[in-house]
Amino acid sequence: MGCGQEYITLFLQNRELIEKPCAGLLNSERAMAFAKFRETEFPKAKEENWLHTDIEKRFAIDYGMNLGRIVSDTKPKEFFTCDVPNLKTQKAYLVNDSFIPSTGTAPLPEGVILESLNMIAEKHPELLKPYYNRLAENGDSVVQFNTTFVQDGIVLYLPAGTVIEDTIQIVSLLQSKVGILTNRRLLVILGEGSRASLLLCDHSAQNEQSLSTQVTEVFIGRGAHLDIYELEETASNNTRLGNLFVKQDADSSFNHCNITLTNSFTRNYTTVSLEGEGAEANLSGLIIGDKKQHIDNRTLVDHKVAHCTSNEIYKYILDEESTGVFAGKMLIRKDAQQTVSHQTNRNLCLTKSAHIYTQPQLEIYADDVKCSHGSTVGQLDENALFYMQQRGIPADEARHLLMYAFAGEVIENIKLEALRDRLHILIEKRFRGELNHCKGCNLCK
Repeated sequence: MGCGQEYITLFLQNRELIEKPCAGLLNSERAMAFAKFRETEFPKAKEENWLHTDIEKRFAIDYGMNLGRIVSDTKPKEFFTCDVPNLKTQKAYLVNDSFIPSTGTAPLPEGVILESLNMIAEKHPELLKPYYNRLAENGDSVVQFNTTFVQDGIVLYLPAGTVIEDTIQIVSLLQSKVGILTNRRLLVILGEGSRASLLLCDHSAQNEQSLSTQVTEVFIGRGAHLDIYELEETASNNTRLGNLFVKQDADSSFNHCNITLTNSFTRNYTTVSLEGEGAEANLSGLIIGDKKQHIDNRTLVDHKVAHCTSNEIYKYILDEESTGVFAGKMLIRKDAQQTVSHQTNRNLCLTKSAHIYTQPQLEIYADDVKCSHGSTVGQLDENALFYMQQRGIPADEARHLLMYAFAGEVIENIKLEALRDRLHILIEKRFRGELNHCKGCNLCK
């Protein structure tokens, strides 16, 4: 019996336990997702969307799952800080897969919701029903697995015309004395003309094996604007499987920056659907890997209507025996005339043992478009290294400076100055092997 069948049996034996604390909306979508997962189970590494990334053995590990919703007495803000100096934020925490209320220096604007997904689904199902699982319902089997087992998450809702000046920071923290599997859900809804920025921080505070699935659904209304910055700093025994679905209406804009600083095994899939004329999407990513880390990023930007713009740049810096995967697809449909879309993937492999698998894709069915895509794989410039050493810069320092310059293009696109400054420091620490000693965080002591 494969591990997929084991989870099917687990669900059937514990269905009442899983559904009892959950809102009817979550349970109604759960039933349909389970039926789909039961048909397909986990994807195989030979499937097109999973080439070079085998997750079956990751799910085969004997994890614990908090299906009974045992309440933790963890107070993350007392022992774990994830602050960005000079950045004013409103915080919310997900410890494993349990919501902990937001904290901040000022109340959120009237009508804004930043709360437990399950609680809002219970109290206001009419608000979430048009959105929950609408983008993810046709996702792959990992998405269906998440919908089958998820019991809580976070919902962020902005009424039309609302502007949130502070950055919303959601900190996801894995903490358990035993191996644990968690399933998290984020639902973000921006009404017409609203504006917000999100900082999503993913951390691990345990020594045992862990696996997290996260499904994020984002709805950006007409003329609305959303920035999402995702930062992963997890442990050497953590598997992270993330799926981000975004739907944009007319004249909306979406900026997404995905940064992996430390991890073990990561797979992110981002799908952006441009469904209103004048919409703009900007995607970027910076991935730093060493040891035997595995980082897989796949993107789909779906241009469904005319006069939309998308730009994408992903960069990998891979050292030692790390592996990177990038597959980016731009789909320009027949009605998407006068589309402007560009995609770039640049990669540095610092050793002969580091590997990158890259697959930029461009699929066009319209005839009046401006599109480009490309990928490069290389090593540090030996001439530049020699030049710097001839001027008294030590070899290691010269190497770090070139890597830092390579990463800079992605970091400089970040709009939050305080976050940009903080990332410059973290990236430098990462290159020097000092990242696990961040001052001011009890988790690192």
